[in-house]
Amino acid sequence: MMNNIEFHNPDYLFLLILIPLLAGWYIWKLKKLNATLTISSTTTFAKIKPTFRVWFRHSLMVLRLLALSLLIIVLARPQSSNSWKNISTKGIDIILDMDISGSMLAQDFKPNRLEAAKEVATKFINGRPNDRIGLVVFSGESFTQCPLTTDHASVINLMKDIKSGMIEDGTAIGEGLANGIRRLKDSPAKSKVIILLTDGVNNMGAIDPYTAAEIAKTFDIRVYTIGVGSLGTAPYPVQTPFGMQYQQMKVEIDEALLQKISDETGGKYFRATNKQKLEKIYNEIDKLEKSKIKVKEYRKKNDEYLWWGIAAILLLIIEGILRYTVFKSIT
Repeated sequence: MMNNIEFHNPDYLFLLILIPLLAGWYIWKLKKLNATLTISSTTTFAKIKPTFRVWFRHSLMVLRLLALSLLIIVLARPQSSNSWKNISTKGIDIILDMDISGSMLAQDFKPNRLEAAKEVATKFINGRPNDRIGLVVFSGESFTQCPLTTDHASVINLMKDIKSGMIEDGTAIGEGLANGIRRLKDSPAKSKVIILLTDGVNNMGAIDPYTAAEIAKTFDIRVYTIGVGSLGTAPYPVQTPFGMQYQQMKVEIDEALLQKISDETGGKYFRATNKQKLEKIYNEIDKLEKSKIKVKEYRKKNDEYLWWGIAAILLLIIEGILRYTVFKSIT
């Protein structure tokens, strides 16, 4: 019961010195009360066996001293402190801003860029249990697949449903970034982050990406940008009269734009040329964001005096019952 126990008022424990003093006083008092009788022989008394009342006549004082000890412990207010927790002040809100244009089906990543990005992002989500995470997708336009939430299972399930062709094809980086900003601008979180992943060049949308980056900076939103695609050429899906076929096409990513967005907002630009590189990028972002927020450690304390008090009361009740029944004396 005393494991990991601390006392809120430890000075009261000095009162425990009274226990041996009271025990000594009790013994001294017994000796004073003993009557003296002079007899010629004790032979007759030797045959008389003492009853249990004789053996247990001091139990009343023992019970009273135990109860007093427990009441002193209650005054000292024992508290358990066996649970330590790490918490983040206000936490981090993260929007995963993902390109789902037709070019994301290119097979320089296995099985393709989109599926590889979803798989790596899922691992990232599982590694951030204390953060709110949301999901925004874009191609020719943008929409929110999942708002900010701590229900990471829902985010992951909704991510699985993402498919290229859900919305008009194209690459509206400005629209995607602006949509992510809308989800974060009113957030009370200490750190607000957008991870924008794309494999192309901005060619659609009414919002200029540079303007969106300036807005993100205004709301203190940090944007990490990731350009996805191998160097040189990659097998892109192309619709032909004979169905979807893959053709080797040049990989074109507007790295200058992505670098500018990240620089403007205090983030960082990364280039992922394969799935392994993409995993390392997400791991680096994970470390960067964990280092940017202060983490404090605290102990959760719980008062534990209740059971000590109950035990003391039970001992006093037992002592009272025995005093006026089994050990009742006639005065």
